[in-house]
Amino acid sequence: MHTTGSRPKLVVSTDGRGVVSHAGSRLLADLADATGLTGSFTNALHRLRPRGTGHDPGRVAVDLAVMLADGGEAIADLALLRDQREVFGPVASTPTAWRVLADIDTATLAALRTARAAAREIAWLQSAETRRGIPISRAGGRDVPGLVLDLDATLITCHSEKEQAAATYKHGFGFHPLLCFLDNTGEALAGLLRPGNAGANTASDHITVLDAALAQIPDAHRHGTDILIRTDSAGGAKAFLTHLRNLRAQGIRTFFSVGHPVTEPVRRAIRALPDRTWHPALEQDGSLRGSAEVAELTGMVDLAGYPDGTRIIVRRERPHPGAQLSLFDLDEGMRHQVFLTDTPIAGGGGSTQHLEVRHRAHARVEDRIRCGKATGFDRFPSRLFQVNAAWLELSLTAIDLLAWTRTLLLDGELATAEPKKLRYRLLHAAARITHGGRRLHLRIAATWPWRHELANAFACLAALPRPAT
Repeated sequence: MHTTGSRPKLVVSTDGRGVVSHAGSRLLADLADATGLTGSFTNALHRLRPRGTGHDPGRVAVDLAVMLADGGEAIADLALLRDQREVFGPVASTPTAWRVLADIDTATLAALRTARAAAREIAWLQSAETRRGIPISRAGGRDVPGLVLDLDATLITCHSEKEQAAATYKHGFGFHPLLCFLDNTGEALAGLLRPGNAGANTASDHITVLDAALAQIPDAHRHGTDILIRTDSAGGAKAFLTHLRNLRAQGIRTFFSVGHPVTEPVRRAIRALPDRTWHPALEQDGSLRGSAEVAELTGMVDLAGYPDGTRIIVRRERPHPGAQLSLFDLDEGMRHQVFLTDTPIAGGGGSTQHLEVRHRAHARVEDRIRCGKATGFDRFPSRLFQVNAAWLELSLTAIDLLAWTRTLLLDGELATAEPKKLRYRLLHAAARITHGGRRLHLRIAATWPWRHELANAFACLAALPRPAT
């Protein structure tokens, strides 16, 4: 019989000195400075500091974003940064942070978005100079040229009455924000806070969010680069797709890949397809997916009103246990999914199999939203809608800081890690503060398993080129 050794006995006290927790989060605060985000926020919020005294509102907004990126859930969680002054400097009190959020009106919110775009341009330039630039999105074992934007909406439950919160289509109560993420890096380009009863397929909301997302992309990439827009069937409105096509007149080369409902004309076309037109679907690594097939329905379904060159493609697969099936699926014994795209066959990127696996990669946006909910927008702090809209913008900023950290400062496994892993391994690392040689030293524990990765990230941060001032 083997005995289990007992843990060492501890005597707990609260008199420790020079010890800091969440030391790795200083990385996020310094990255905000290095990308010009702090300075841009200061300029955007300067009018909220009319007398030039007290805490800088721009710095308060950055501290809130850092707190959210670190895993904080409420404004009061700023206490973690505030109580470690030697690491994070002076941090505003909770009432001061509340006042800053309450003073952000519609015009100021637009200024914050412009500030985020300015910082993003610097971050992308830094990536181009120090790394290999913006990562390439992949699907089906192949690179997807250009940039890939994923739009999707999500439901946020409110457990108390808040302004514009409403009943949702899933019989809940809260908000129904629409979001846009850049698949290449995981950056949160834009978000629109909406009442819970907002329509899922409202074309005007999709246009608003897309235009805001495109405004976040630096000019050098927005013009002259292929930009693929992916949505589920909620983004398949003709008005939205027409808007996408019209953007080409502005020099923005947009393409779409959007879900489409399985209507009765689509069902008839599927039934009329010969067996020889079905081809094996692909896995995300490019291998064949034996249980699924794809086929093209273009020419068999009336697509009047859609942009010229729109193609319609169907995928069928034997349903997995628990899959939600329509009566048509039950009758056919297969689950069917349909989408529209205007990617042409010419050029080698328009094969039916590749387009289908490329569209299916839109599912990654669900992971982005899940991680985003763990980075601030799963709960909103105020009863006022405008304050919650500002909170959403700072949550998107926090997601950007984490994305820039992965792109600019990390390698290997951590370069693709989700926020939860980054927090556990890097951001929440403990350290000791010492003074020597007229400098402040942050000494990470010698036994911390990821000490070298964290130290290397700080070294990469110090080596980043800084914008001219």
